[in-house]
Amino acid sequence: MNRLSRERQTAVVRCLVEGNSIRSTVRITGAAKNTVAKLLVELGHVCWEYQNQALRGLTSKRIQCDEIWSFVACKQKNLSRDRRGESGVGDVWTWTAMDADTKLMICWQVGKRDAPSAYDLITDLATRLNSRVQLTTDGFRAYLTAVEDVFGADIDYAMLVKLYGQDTEGEKRYSSPVCLAAERSPITGSPDRRHISTSYIERQNLTMRMNLWRFTGLTNAFSKKLENHFCAVSLHFIHYNFARVHQTLKTTPAMAAGIADHIWSVEEIVGLLDSN
Repeated sequence: MNRLSRERQTAVVRCLVEGNSIRSTVRITGAAKNTVAKLLVELGHVCWEYQNQALRGLTSKRIQCDEIWSFVACKQKNLSRDRRGESGVGDVWTWTAMDADTKLMICWQVGKRDAPSAYDLITDLATRLNSRVQLTTDGFRAYLTAVEDVFGADIDYAMLVKLYGQDTEGEKRYSSPVCLAAERSPITGSPDRRHISTSYIERQNLTMRMNLWRFTGLTNAFSKKLENHFCAVSLHFIHYNFARVHQTLKTTPAMAAGIADHIWSVEEIVGLLDSN
């Protein structure tokens, strides 16, 4: 690709992590579209590798998991017959696991909303923890088998099952149905009922939608390739974990978790390319 100077690379990445699409980044920075896309892919893979190594040996106490919908190429319902069953297109779910205290995004997976993806997330989570934790998920049943298979009895696990009402006429296309109640259901161990919650991870979903236009339902900034989608998520999370000061914590999640000793700059994130 056309090699950008480090200063221009930083300008491009700064636009991407603040929620700009590739085309808007092109207009702001003057870089070529293919150059921006290739930088995103190259840096995204490096960010994944760095966090895969750095986010281990964690002493978290409370974990929340969730999954957020997006799509690649087009929505599942709009796939043509000849593309149905094609890998890497249609609806895509990003599975996330976050420390409720430090707000650190511990791990994530990109895949379908199915049992194998749930198992992959929980397996990855287990390899990163050094202590027994309390885990809360939503009511998706695939979590039950995954948590039992991976953790056995060595976890305090609960589900928060939300009950929703009917969609309001005229709003059902753009608004979520009203949540009528939330049932706390202990599953394994002795979870503290005060901390059976998915509030923090659901707030993180909003952060993703605000900083990744690919996660917006009505958008033309969606990912055209699954690899681009994965790399955009990896870049978002390294910026969120290491470089973005959390408004409640007044520091970054990585510093709160003790795996970083300073607030990263965007230049430092781009500098990871030198280690590749």
